[in-house]
Amino acid sequence: MLDHTSFAVKDYKQSLRFYDETLGMLGYERAVTLDYPEYNVYAAGYGNGIRPSFWISAGGKDGEQVGNAKGVHVAFVAPSVEAVLAWYHKCLELGGRDNGAPGPRTEYHEGYFGAFIIDPNGWRIEACLHTYKPI
Repeated sequence: MLDHTSFAVKDYKQSLRFYDETLGMLGYERAVTLDYPEYNVYAAGYGNGIRPSFWISAGGKDGEQVGNAKGVHVAFVAPSVEAVLAWYHKCLELGGRDNGAPGPRTEYHEGYFGAFIIDPNGWRIEACLHTYKPI
């Protein structure tokens, strides 16, 4: 249904490191980097090799407040419970804040396992798996 989504970030270089490392743990990579200082354009797109579907960009538009959109969050599909756990801990290590520890979320549906973080910019992000089977 969705083609892509994007966030403006406060500290572009810090955010590149944060998303390069954390999304890499879920099997995604930075596929596109747009650095055009002459136009004050800095953006990076992440995906799984097909095309970028998640973008970050420096600054945003004048007057926008980065990371303060009420109710907005982005969930990234994870390949395993171990990847969700590793992602969560790496996010905390790189300046993210806990917004819901890793665990099953059977109130969503059977097999749902997720972890929730507030990134260093204030954006709410999640890593989730839909095929969790408790041992």
